[in-house]
Amino acid sequence: MAAESPVESLQEEATCPICLEYFKDPVIIDCGHNFCRACITQFWEGSDIDASCPQCREIVQQGNLRSNRQLANVVEIAKQLSFQAGKGAGAERVCGEHLEALKLFCEEDQTLICVVCDRSRAHRAHTVVPIEEAAQEYKEKIQAHLKTLREEREKLLRFKVTGEEKSWEYLIQTQTKRQKIVSEFQQLQQFLEEQERLLLAHLENLEKEIVKIQNDNVTKLSEEISCLSDLISEMEEKCQKPASEFLQDFRNILSRFEKGKFQQPAEISYSLGSELKIKGGESLVSYRQVNVILDPDTAHPQLIVSQDMKTVRWTDTRQYLPDNPERFDTWGCVLGYEGFTSGSYCWEVVMGNEERWAVGVARESVRRKGRISLNPEGGIWAVERCWWGQCQALTSPMTPLPLPRVPRRILVCLDYERGQVTFFDYGNKALIFTFPPASFTGERIHPWFWLWDRETQLRLCP
Repeated sequence: MAAESPVESLQEEATCPICLEYFKDPVIIDCGHNFCRACITQFWEGSDIDASCPQCREIVQQGNLRSNRQLANVVEIAKQLSFQAGKGAGAERVCGEHLEALKLFCEEDQTLICVVCDRSRAHRAHTVVPIEEAAQEYKEKIQAHLKTLREEREKLLRFKVTGEEKSWEYLIQTQTKRQKIVSEFQQLQQFLEEQERLLLAHLENLEKEIVKIQNDNVTKLSEEISCLSDLISEMEEKCQKPASEFLQDFRNILSRFEKGKFQQPAEISYSLGSELKIKGGESLVSYRQVNVILDPDTAHPQLIVSQDMKTVRWTDTRQYLPDNPERFDTWGCVLGYEGFTSGSYCWEVVMGNEERWAVGVARESVRRKGRISLNPEGGIWAVERCWWGQCQALTSPMTPLPLPRVPRRILVCLDYERGQVTFFDYGNKALIFTFPPASFTGERIHPWFWLWDRETQLRLCP
């Protein structure tokens, strides 16, 4: 049998003969043997004053227990040496207290223990299983959790990929929208610059004409004034002469007076804005003015269309009308009877003093039932007067129109081939708004009207 190592000998000397564990609060009795204070006290429990030593059976006094601090220090040293020896040798993990291999697992304390710990009071009532069995059980639990975690990770990865794809899609959409807005505003800027150039050129020519007429009139007036002054002086001098001389050559003077009557110069007359041109240089005359009438079959039940189908007004009383597919049932809209698939047309709409209305054009496929989208995406190109008294174009988003006044007569112009819808204030021929070019794709386009206030009325001019 191999000799014990110094570490094992030290472990044996640091072990209590009663509990077979490392000394805890070691005490020495009269015979010289050492025990744990708790162990020897429990061993002597119920005995007389004199008791025997558990190791040598010598009679000793129970009360004569002396703490052995040197042995306590030796126990701590033995524990550390045993732990380091087991760790350095690469062997199984050992119990730091009993220096036994940790081959068991306490489920209550969730810790590894040795066989000595299993028999101790601390773990005697606990559920203890071999570490291989415990490891297998907990591995199965971990594997179940790992499966759930992997599934969650896959979900998050898919969500991340989907989110990135949507983000790129939205970024592409915003870039496309940005390019579209820039392009539309560039077109609008070009249109406004062209309008500015044409109007300024017209005003410049008009100024030249005014100056020329004024200069001609001043020259002519100066000549007339000079002639009249000479004639007045001559006639005043003639009136100072005696009657016989005054009557001589009287007929000649009278004829000169008749010939010298003042001739009024040409009146300066001009008109501003009458030569307003729209994009492309064509004047308003290039639009064919059409006689638009309303289509009662499309009118909302609270809209009353006149017998000549030229006037529509809103009423609080809902009419009992057939709910045909063409009729608007939620919004107070009505379409013009005739639609257009080509050409350039315009028509005039007269508004009263009502608070809210909108006029423009709409696709024939515009939604009739339920709520509709009031913008080109919904098939409508129009301008409206809001409840606060200002006007705006029904774009997406809305475009405020900084007009000096709310127009009472609007000229709606449709250029089908160009996909362009333009609005003018008929009173002063001023441009109200031009929508960016659209594609009507061969679909019929109708005049469109919207009323939503009590007694609001719109009238179409012939």
